[in-house]
Amino acid sequence: MITVFGSANMDLVAYVERAPELGETVSGREFRTICGGKGANQAIASALAGGDVRFVGAVGSDGFGAELREALDRSGVDTRALRTVDGPSGIAHIVVEDGGANSIIVVPGANGEVSEEDARTVSANAPQGRSAAGRTTDALLLQLELPMPAVVAAARAFSGLVVLTPAPVVPLPRELLDAVGLLLPNEHEAAAITGLTAPEEALEALLALVPEAVVTLGADGAIYGSRDGSRLRVPGRPVEAVDTTAAGDTFAGAFTVARTEGRTAQEALEFATAAAALSVQRPGASTSMPTREEIDAEVR
Repeated sequence: MITVFGSANMDLVAYVERAPELGETVSGREFRTICGGKGANQAIASALAGGDVRFVGAVGSDGFGAELREALDRSGVDTRALRTVDGPSGIAHIVVEDGGANSIIVVPGANGEVSEEDARTVSANAPQGRSAAGRTTDALLLQLELPMPAVVAAARAFSGLVVLTPAPVVPLPRELLDAVGLLLPNEHEAAAITGLTAPEEALEALLALVPEAVVTLGADGAIYGSRDGSRLRVPGRPVEAVDTTAAGDTFAGAFTVARTEGRTAQEALEFATAAAALSVQRPGASTSMPTREEIDAEVR
């Protein structure tokens, strides 16, 4: 079982040749509303990749909230622990350039109402103990688009493998890091956390904080390290990127599925890299995520 404790946002996506500079107006070629939020994205990615997934969080009482819940349900995510609160749902305003790069503004909405009380529900399925590398286990996926006290409470309440995507980058409390088994930043987040711009050096610094870490490198793949001395690198797959919005969330979901299935770190990296490569070839966040069959075919 994978539990995702995280945000659900409606993504308001504008596609442009290039993003505007401050004070500038540019013409867009397309606009879409797509269900997203880092938590919902990771939940949908995990479910499509073959995981047994439940989601803990909150949506608003507006139309977006109903759409977000429906999208999670349609993807096979258990939403019984997803609360509806009075007021607006979270939204993300996303600008996607023709080359696939994006910039994002997030307005929390209902996500800001997620509390430490909600965090207590993450342990409802009684996970079977913190995992060692490669051992089958339950997992908790966390991001940082919810109030920090709730995120810390969830990590501390869970006894399986806690996987944290540290985005958006904020100071990480020691009590959170002490509960995290695996940290999964991209290279920019790793640099912001450690102050080291070389990914390999940042990886070593991250391992002083947590037992395992993966640093994703975009088109260059990903690197992995653990305190037992393991160091791995998986190259990226050569594809033409259309939209990179949810590539990191797709990677996180697929990687966690592979680990909960007992695959090795090497196998999990290859599975997740294949999933991310498929996602960037399609527009949108949750709408770009591949199925288990597609990922398996890409790996082969």
